[in-house]
Amino acid sequence: MHVPDGFINAPVSAVTGVVAAGAVAVGLRGARRELDERTAPLAGLVAAFIFAVQMLNFPVAAGTSGHLLGGALAAILVGPYTGVLCISVVLLMQGVLFADGGLTALGVNVLVMGVVTVVVAYALFRGLLGLLPRTRRSVTAASFVAALVSVPAAACAFTLIYWIGGTTDIAIGKVFTAMVGVHTLIGIGEAVITGLTVGAVIAVRPDLVHGARGLTAPLKLRIDGELVDAPAARPAAAPATTRSPRALWATGLVTALVLAGFVSFYASSNPDGLEKVAADKGIDEKVEEHAAKDSPLADYGVKDVSDARISGGLAGVIGVGVTIAVGSGVFYVVARRRRTPDAPDTTTAHDRETV
Repeated sequence: MHVPDGFINAPVSAVTGVVAAGAVAVGLRGARRELDERTAPLAGLVAAFIFAVQMLNFPVAAGTSGHLLGGALAAILVGPYTGVLCISVVLLMQGVLFADGGLTALGVNVLVMGVVTVVVAYALFRGLLGLLPRTRRSVTAASFVAALVSVPAAACAFTLIYWIGGTTDIAIGKVFTAMVGVHTLIGIGEAVITGLTVGAVIAVRPDLVHGARGLTAPLKLRIDGELVDAPAARPAAAPATTRSPRALWATGLVTALVLAGFVSFYASSNPDGLEKVAADKGIDEKVEEHAAKDSPLADYGVKDVSDARISGGLAGVIGVGVTIAVGSGVFYVVARRRRTPDAPDTTTAHDRETV
């Protein structure tokens, strides 16, 4: 759903840019409470993983494909504030290096693919956890539903922005119906990817999943008619929170590299949901050439490398490397500011509970 230059007029693009910048600023401040020096590299990994999976377009209907947006996945794994930053880093790398998503439309993309998906998904995720049993399976199930809903929500957000500042005169009802319809189908793929990923991480390191924190309620005993906390059992081994996340980080990085460097070659070549709707409804009549169209990595290929498989694979590997480097750097700086006077450490023992 990367919006190119020319879909939205200049005034509305400027306003969305300001709003997106404000959202990123809020994310930077909020991420101080979500990150520490242990989890910052994992947040960078989440950004790189989302970059890699976004290269894997999957077919959803005749002549149409979809790809992960990633807002739900990022919010659940590393927190909503950090999730907005993860998606923003991915979109920035895609726009500057790969000519994917317009530079003047960067604010639109951050709002639609980053802020809306994160806010809607995380709010729904938390609401579902309040209703479901407090188990790991509940986290996975809630992740599935939240991701599913977040994609058509993003389509609604784009439609609203297009209604306000679209550059072509198209009946907004037709745009809304087409966008929500195809992106509901794409949402199913988003939900499957998100649910599988969250479930896999919870299976090995539940302590590192932000959305799973605090799910284990203390065991209660009734003594003399009153409920009291049961004494904690002596652990047989060191708690998960003392183990290094390096194994998970290495596994995630290898997975991202394989997906971007090899599996991406087999992704669907059909236009994604927004591209298909834009072509069918005439939204793309005034689309503009990307400012970075001459980038050595434009269109996810390495310039002057003739073999398509090698060119795309190298571009994917480079993208993963750059994204994880930039993302980890940003998140490390944010984590280092966690204990400054204006950003006190508000983490409680309850926040550090694991599944």
